[in-house]
Order: sequence, then C-alpha cells, then structure tokens
Amino acid sequence: MKQYFFNEDHELFRQGLRDFLQKEVLPNIDEWEDAGQIPKDLWTKFGDMGYLGLNYPETYGGMEADFFFSVVFLEEIARCFSGGFTITPSVQQYMASPYVYKHGSDFLKEKYLRKAISGEMICSIAISEPGAGSDVANIQTRAERRGDHYVVNGAKTFITNGYYGDFLITVVKTDPNAGVAGVSLLIIDRNAQGVSARKLKKLGWHASDTAELNFDEVKVPLENLIGEEGKGFYYLMGGLQVERLAGAISAISGSEHALEYTMQYMSEREAFGRSINKFQVLRHRIAQLAAEIESTKAFVYLVCKMEQDGQYAVKESSMAKLLATELSDKVMTQCLQCFGGYGYMEEYKIARMFRDSRIGTIGGGTSEIMREIIAKMVIDEKSYQKTSPGEQASTTKAALNSPPHAAQAAPMGGLAQILPIIEKRATQAKALGSRLKFDFGDQHLLLDGYGDQNQVSTEDGEADCTVALSLADFEAMMQGKLNPMTALMSGKMEIKGDMAVAMKLQGILGGK
Repeated sequence: MKQYFFNEDHELFRQGLRDFLQKEVLPNIDEWEDAGQIPKDLWTKFGDMGYLGLNYPETYGGMEADFFFSVVFLEEIARCFSGGFTITPSVQQYMASPYVYKHGSDFLKEKYLRKAISGEMICSIAISEPGAGSDVANIQTRAERRGDHYVVNGAKTFITNGYYGDFLITVVKTDPNAGVAGVSLLIIDRNAQGVSARKLKKLGWHASDTAELNFDEVKVPLENLIGEEGKGFYYLMGGLQVERLAGAISAISGSEHALEYTMQYMSEREAFGRSINKFQVLRHRIAQLAAEIESTKAFVYLVCKMEQDGQYAVKESSMAKLLATELSDKVMTQCLQCFGGYGYMEEYKIARMFRDSRIGTIGGGTSEIMREIIAKMVIDEKSYQKTSPGEQASTTKAALNSPPHAAQAAPMGGLAQILPIIEKRATQAKALGSRLKFDFGDQHLLLDGYGDQNQVSTEDGEADCTVALSLADFEAMMQGKLNPMTALMSGKMEIKGDMAVAMKLQGILGGK
C-alpha cells in the first residue's frame, strides 16, 4: 500500500526518524513513564532534527515538507510503546501551533511559533473546561478587554502540555452574549501571574503532562490575540480536522505495532507442546485484526491525501478518527487476551498499550460526537463549508504545501575551491563500500568508497547512488547552513539509486 502514498524520500525520512527514536527515546520510555514526565531537552533535540516543523515554512525554521512526511512522523512516534510520549509532539505540531501559523500576527509567529518549531517552547491547546468539552460554544472562560490588555478569568481541564509547557493557545469568550461569534483565541504564557496548574493523575498516558488550569485576573497583552476577536470558533473548526486525522494516524499505527508485538510473543510462547501461534482460534483472531487494520489504514491514507490536496474533509476526517480509535480499543483488548495472564503484568508493553489506547475514543472529540457529525452529513445532508476565516486557513495551507523558493547560501568559491575540503572529509570518514555521486548539473563529484579509503574525483562516472542538487546548496551543507534532511524534504535535493548510500551523506559532510 505504501507505494501509492509514499515515495523514496518519505521512506528515507522514516528510517532516519526510526534510528533517532531508537537512540533518544525507546531506551528511556520506561523511566519517563515512572517519572510521569519527559525531559524538556528532548524536544530541542527534536527541533534540531526539524521534526517539530515538518509542514511549516523555512522562514520560521520549518521544513516545508508535504503532509505525508507528517504521516510518517505520526506513525513512527506511535510505535514507541507510550501514548504519553506520542501525544506531546502531536499536540505541539498538529493541534496547537497551527493556529499561530495560520492566523497569528508576524509578531506572534516570531515570538512563539519559531520557538515551538525549534523545541525551545512547548505549547498546548486549552479548550476543554470542567463544564464544557466538545461544546466549545458554551465555554465559560472570560477575557475582558481593559486598556492595552485582556484580563482572563476561568478554568480549563484535561490540557495536554499544560503543566510543564510554556504557552497556551487558550479559547476564551471575549463577548459572552454573542454565542460562537464571541469566541476568541489568546496566547497566554504558562508562567504568567494568575495562572495556576494542577497535574492530573490518569488511567494511561503516564509520561504525558495533563493539567487542570485556573486563570485568576490574568493580564494578557492585546498583541497576544490570534487573528481577530470573535473568530476563534471558526479558526477551531478549520483546525480540528487535522487534529482528528492525526489521532487516526496514531491509532492505526499503534494498532499495527501492537499486533506485531503480539505475534512475536505468540511465536515464542508455548502451550500443550507447541507455540500458541499454531492454534486456530488465535490464528483467526490475528487474521481478522490484520484485515481490519489494513482496511482502516487504507481509508486513513486516503483522507491524508485529501488533506494534502487541501480538501476540507470534515466527514472523512471524522470517519477516520472514529474507525481508527474504536479499532485500536478492539485490537489492544484482543492482543492482551493473547498474552493471557502475562498481558495483565506491567513488564509486558501490551498492558500499557491497552491503557493508553482507551483515551483515543474520547480525546479530540468523542466517538459519540464523531457519529453525530457523520449522521448530520449523511442523514440530514448537512454540509460543512469553510467560512471566511477558514478560507484564510485554506490559502495558508496551499502556500504551506507549495514548492519552496528559499534563498541560496553564500558561495564558498565554486567546486574547485571546495574540492580540497571534501577530499579531506571523505578520507577521514569511514569507507562507503559503494560509489556516491553528486550531480550539480554541469559539474559532478564522485566518491568511490570501494577501497580502504574514499577517493574523490570530478568524473561523471557510474555510481550506486546519485544526489542531484545545486552547487550552492551543496556548499551550504558543507558550511553547516543546510541540513541534508531539510534539503531532501524541501525538494532541494533529489536522490536516485541506493537510498542506503545516501544515508551516509552526513558522515561525508563532517557530521554537520
């Protein structure tokens, strides 16, 4: 199925991300689960790799990648045996910061979005209240305008990243008598005077930070208003589809991973003289789950393609979220059953996966809300169209997915000038065991690594892998001003041939 939606660049990104998670995340998951907290310096590492700005412009430190790079990202972080870990960068990139990018002023983008992309700041979306969850129109948190600032009073609950985070995209009522037309979005600094938080204890997602927030006469500068007053509800309606789609992607990837984990256990566990994957009742259970996962995944990918193409897929995103999260609950329950008594023990990851999956049918809009949205569209023939603020978001999304036109780095002096530098770095690096060629159009650089040492020439010879890019961008990589992964995802660099050879590029460039 992947061949229809993913190209070689996506898969190269997947492997690099998987290696990163294997090194920086997986060895620490159990410790973070016990501590109930993920170290904040992990997110700066994510930011350094560009993982928190995949679909954002280079102007703010983003990658300008297509949406399927985000699909890969969400799938891979869902394979880390911790829903608490998965949700933190998901909220950061797909549920909170998009409102700053789509509707925020240049001032807000520079102050907050840039730092969210770099991982210096962690953000949250504060919608739910003790008396209002999915019913956004009835929120009670008030923002009263007084001179050059707003004064905010109220409470929020179930807010991911709300305890250890740095700023909150907060849904408030600026006009209590105007219904949905009185809802606005404000950025509130988490540590502002009058903001207090209580960390909540949860059934699952133990590694994540979930808070109950209180606002007591909190002063918020007028410049922290996102977009226009009274447009917050419409901004939210334009953003919830990506949030729900992100939930669907994570749920189906988690289900697939749980099935893999279960099949591995079944191949090793013996009963009555044979491995339990030989018993028909269990084999058929796995076969059924595999069929349902694959079918649901195909639909989720289709909705991802609709998002990539800029369609406002309310019905399809709601269906994807409903089907994927409900299926995840089923998969986790039946997989745990395959483990027998061991499935109830914390030493086995399936116990945590079972607990973590349960929130999927609640968070981001309950299954009941999803069904009602679908019913209105299917039975009542209701149509959800983008209003004026949504059209603005659509235009922004189109611009976000357009081909990048970033400025070139200052040249180092041409191929002749940098040849001695690349020769030195190539000889110091481990022999490639293959040939790698850089194609600059009218000039070439060939690295022959079949001997004991990499040899460099300017010949246009045969190679196992060819990397096509401009000489200026290559010089930028040599200077450390352009990350190879950034160049790949933004379309500045094209790779043909053996992708495994291309993955050694960082080493040849001196680890820049």
